[in-house]
Amino acid sequence: MKNIVIINGNPNSESFNFALAEAYKQGAKNTNASIEEINIRELQFNPNLEFGYQKRTELEPDLLDAIDKIKKADHLVWVFPMWWYGYPAIMKGFIDRTFLPGITFDFKEGKALPEKLLKGKTARIIITSDTPKWYDSLFMKSPAINQFKKGTLEFCGINPVKVTYLSVVKNTTISQRKKWLEEITILGKQLK
Repeated sequence: MKNIVIINGNPNSESFNFALAEAYKQGAKNTNASIEEINIRELQFNPNLEFGYQKRTELEPDLLDAIDKIKKADHLVWVFPMWWYGYPAIMKGFIDRTFLPGITFDFKEGKALPEKLLKGKTARIIITSDTPKWYDSLFMKSPAINQFKKGTLEFCGINPVKVTYLSVVKNTTISQRKKWLEEITILGKQLK
């Protein structure tokens, strides 16, 4: 049985991201997978990594629970909007506080690159944007995707990491959103 964790990084519970996360969940319910959810906006934690890696800030119970879910997962589904070519501050704070040495990667003396502690896991990024995909890719070089996919998930050993980029969201019709929701439901059914 596959363990799936759906992580929503949007701070607005009325956003389309919540409908997308629910669509994936509904699709995955048609499988024999175990499904957990992390809605970052609902967690109680300080998003500031106060001391960097010099000194560990005590992890709040919600973060300990989230780390446990991530460690047990076979497949992580991240749903979030792209804002200013990055992801929301609350999601960045969540990553800063949970993707830590000894938890998701580990420094090894004499080695330039750390040990990847999340090997064996896969991920799907579902990112929404008001920037056309061609512009994000061609002119901006996909900074949010590269930062998160390569600089966080793959850095910690998660591979492969697939990306679903949905844009332009702000002026979409109801029928376009319905089509996207159907596509995400299919991804859930396929556990991809």
